[in-house]
Amino acid sequence: MRERVVAARVARLATVTAEGRPHVVPCCFTLAADTIYSAVDGKPKTTLALRRLANVEANPAASLLVDQYDDDDWSALWWVRLDGDARVVADLPERESALTLLAAKYPEYTRTPPPGDVIAIEVTAWRAWP
Repeated sequence: MRERVVAARVARLATVTAEGRPHVVPCCFTLAADTIYSAVDGKPKTTLALRRLANVEANPAASLLVDQYDDDDWSALWWVRLDGDARVVADLPERESALTLLAAKYPEYTRTPPPGDVIAIEVTAWRAWP
């Protein structure tokens, strides 16, 4: 499971709104031990104060889903879901470390470092299929 997650280029981040509604968005991410990091990057957005950040502040429950789909070979299908408690990273050294890890995975982050907040998810459960 870990190898698939580390190799994946994109995932879906699921958070919960203050009203208890699910909110799912694609994201770039990295995994360090049992912590997932994802940053609000510079892709076109109307604001850096994204819904996912407000969701994490209101309710720390979060999941990251990594999957592979192949229209021609369903025997190659799989998914891995990491569940845990999310937080917006407030500690500057941790934020810098997370951005360094993200830049190592995504060259665009070296050229254009994410200007927004970083979300950390402390993974408490791993689930996978098959």
